[in-house]
Formats: sequence, structure tokens, C-alpha cells
Amino acid sequence: MDAIVKNLNAKDNRPTEAEAEEAVRTLLRWVGDDITREGLRDTPKRVVKAYKELFSGYDQDAEEELGRTFEEVAGYDDIVLVKDIPFFSHCEHHMVPIIGKAHVAYLPDGKVLGLSKIARVIEIFGRRLQIQETMTAQIAHSIDDALHPRGVAVMIEAEHMCMAMRGIKKQGSTTITTTFTGAFKSDPHEQVRFMTLIRG
Repeated sequence: MDAIVKNLNAKDNRPTEAEAEEAVRTLLRWVGDDITREGLRDTPKRVVKAYKELFSGYDQDAEEELGRTFEEVAGYDDIVLVKDIPFFSHCEHHMVPIIGKAHVAYLPDGKVLGLSKIARVIEIFGRRLQIQETMTAQIAHSIDDALHPRGVAVMIEAEHMCMAMRGIKKQGSTTITTTFTGAFKSDPHEQVRFMTLIRG
């Protein structure tokens, strides 16, 4: 609840577009460029427009997106897996891209989600400033809360540009995170099945 209140307060206190554009001009001056030159004249407007898209997850609600479920499943109760879902996000520490793919599975308990809803939830959490560990847990718990399945499994594999472009500068390294709930957490056999289906 506290997180929801903080998020609402952050939305209420947003700067105007003009203030955001001025902040971009300040950064451009700080890096040492000439904001009056032709190539940069419209950059502040372009950056603000791009940020609206890149960080649109703040204006979307995963719970609302997952609200509709389907109960006509003809008794199907085995694993549902959507794998290799591409996504990008931005590191909350350096505001540079995180690029990867997500694998999401659940064990239904009488109802299922539309498959596009799973991709949409990844998009919502990806389009916020993130760390991969948090994003992995957010995806799993939002599906768990909305669907009440017998278990949820999420794996994210991603490359972090904060590691590739700056600091240690190790291109091509991949970070893997997982979150398991319900049967996926309590039954190692289900975890093995999840991993086998992903790698198969």
C-alpha cells in the first residue's frame, strides 16, 4: 500500500514537459555540447517524447491488465509456458538499457490468462526504472495475485548496458534471475520441467 501511495504522489508531483525539456538542455550543456547547434535544437523535445514511451509503465497497472481470465479450459491443468519474450528496460542506477528475454510459466487452477496478457505484464514492468531482480519478482507476484494458479515460474535473462558500456565494460555477459511460487517453489520436479521446456 505504501508503494502505491508513493507512486501516486510521484505522479502528482511530475514536472511539466517544459521543465523536463530544460533538464535535457542542462545535461547537454553539462556534457559539453552546444545546445544551439542544428542537430541538438529539437533534442530536448525528442528526448521527452521518447521518455514518455520508454517509461510508459508508470501509467499502466499490471493488476488491471491481468483482470480478465478464462474458465473454459476443458479441464486443462498442466503447465502453460510463454518463453523467449523479448523486452527492454532501464537500470535504475544509471538509466541505461537492460535488454533481454523473459520466460513465464504457470500451473492453472481452473482458469487461464490470455497469452498476450503475460507479454503485456512484462512490458509494463519493463517500461519503468528497474533492477532485474525486482522485475522478476514483480512479474511472478502480479500473475500469482491475479490468477491464483497452483504456481508461477519466471526466469529473466538479460544484458545490462551499465556493465557493458561503462564501469567494468564486459560486453556480452548475461544475468539470469528466477522467481518461483506455489508448486514451482515447493516441488523441484516442476522447476526441472520449467527449465527443461525453456532450454528444449
